Amino acid sequence: MKSLIIVSLFSLTFIFSLTSCRKNQTGTKIGYVNVPLSSEISTLDPANSYDTISASVIYQGYEQLYEYHYLKRPYSIQPLLASEMPSISKDKKTYTIKIKKNIQFHDDPAFNGTVRLLTAHDFITQLKRLAYIPTKSNGWWLFDGRIEGINHFRKSVGKDFDKFKSQSISGVKAIDNHTLEIKLTKPYPQMLFTLAMSFTSPMPMEVVEKYKNLLHDKMIGTGPFKLLKWNKDSSLKLVKFKHYHENHYPRQGDRQANSLGLLKDAGKKIPFLEGVNYTIIKESQTRWLNFRSKKIDFLVIPKDNYASAINPSGDLSTELTKDNIHLQIFPTLTYWWLSFNMTDQLLGKNLNLRKAIAHAVNVEKYIKFFTNNIGQKANSIYPPGIPGYDPSAQLPYSYDLDLAKKFLADAGYPGGKGLPVLNYDVRGTNATNRQQADFIKTELGKIGIQVKVSLNTFSHFLEKMRNGKLQFWQDGWAMDYPDAENSLQLLATKNHSPGPNATFYTNKNFDKFFAELKVLKDGKRKKDLMKKMEQIIHDELPWIMQYYARNYILYHNHLKNYRHSDLIYNNIKYLRTSYQ
Repeated sequence: MKSLIIVSLFSLTFIFSLTSCRKNQTGTKIGYVNVPLSSEISTLDPANSYDTISASVIYQGYEQLYEYHYLKRPYSIQPLLASEMPSISKDKKTYTIKIKKNIQFHDDPAFNGTVRLLTAHDFITQLKRLAYIPTKSNGWWLFDGRIEGINHFRKSVGKDFDKFKSQSISGVKAIDNHTLEIKLTKPYPQMLFTLAMSFTSPMPMEVVEKYKNLLHDKMIGTGPFKLLKWNKDSSLKLVKFKHYHENHYPRQGDRQANSLGLLKDAGKKIPFLEGVNYTIIKESQTRWLNFRSKKIDFLVIPKDNYASAINPSGDLSTELTKDNIHLQIFPTLTYWWLSFNMTDQLLGKNLNLRKAIAHAVNVEKYIKFFTNNIGQKANSIYPPGIPGYDPSAQLPYSYDLDLAKKFLADAGYPGGKGLPVLNYDVRGTNATNRQQADFIKTELGKIGIQVKVSLNTFSHFLEKMRNGKLQFWQDGWAMDYPDAENSLQLLATKNHSPGPNATFYTNKNFDKFFAELKVLKDGKRKKDLMKKMEQIIHDELPWIMQYYARNYILYHNHLKNYRHSDLIYNNIKYLRTSYQ
């Protein structure tokens, strides 16, 4: 959630640390997982969560109709709140979904002291919330124009809450309390992926009514953990939901799952843990020290500690091995670039200025300094791991100061003369965020471009992004599902913010191709469209690609059942510790 993912972007450095009801050797409670977050939690509303920080919380309390199998790669979808895979009509436009019975929601005053069980109507309510304009949902793009009647509902209801409650979406129907029918306007190959995303988490209408659709600080789901308390500046605590429905650890896995010993708990009831403690720890060195003192049991290796953690051969250092620490190396579906606000009268309207910036930034040096060469230099707007990615593709720009200066002169600002100061917004306030911004500032200064760095809390950064208040920034994306459509929708006109198109980029041909591509299955025509759309982006340059992320992850021996994925966020229900 992804990962726009707005990926916090993620600062993909949240760390899992396990503890328990009794005390372990560090003095913490066994049975709890402690998760340091690199930035603030932006929201708990599943209709609006679109960054990995909030996703790491939301997926523990909210569930969806489907989920990814925890131990199988390539990724496969399986039922979660659905009782079986959907029945799909021959024309691929009608989905009939059976829903499990006796699934209980977390207790909440909205239910007036009664037990509230899940029904098909709760999924309809959430789809209405995605379409309802005042929700300002980041997930609206998923269903915009794709479900029969959903756009009519959005327009006719407007901002009227009474109409929101009373009017229906013609293409969504509860055949009975445990059967949901969704009719699409045309085939939508990504439909199952969307039904596994937090946006589609069921929501009771009485909850929406009681809180007037303001669910930023609420968590009223069916998941294995429920919200106990949230201090927005420092911490959040989830506890095990005692009435969680019957759910079990996977009985099967792929070869890697077997080789890592991840099937020892096969078939056992989950969750194993008693709760989750989230703490905001912005500085990577603080997280590292907590890990080394065994207060944190899992983390992505900080860049400043890579040399001491990994030896020259790429293996775990002898010191960490002696401390019974393990290393897992994972490719990800997360990637990074520099973004421009295409409505900005300076940067958005001057292609040569964007080209000058593209040739002035030494991306290889950036990758070396900030990822210890773990990151893979991007060669495409698509990440490796999705169908249609071309490993032989090349970007139309590279580090070349002479060429950068030429483009700057062509832009009308030779040597930077007469060019206003550019504003570069940073997505956090920690040391790494500041260093990354200073790097960009220094690189552009070499050709005469002056840059002002604006620091933001992550939540403030997201607010600026949604409101189109950014000029120039680093952006990134953690794929919601492995399909080119999920990358390209970041640049579609219809997805302008508060949708995921934070650049406000618009191109009619791109939009025309996107409308065709999004309903295609993988194949030659889809690959051809991917190439055409990528060429449009290269020609107009709303993005300057940087790198594809890879993660080197350390964890202590007592952390069990851990397997990294940047698509599977509901993984805490599978974890346990050897202390338990």
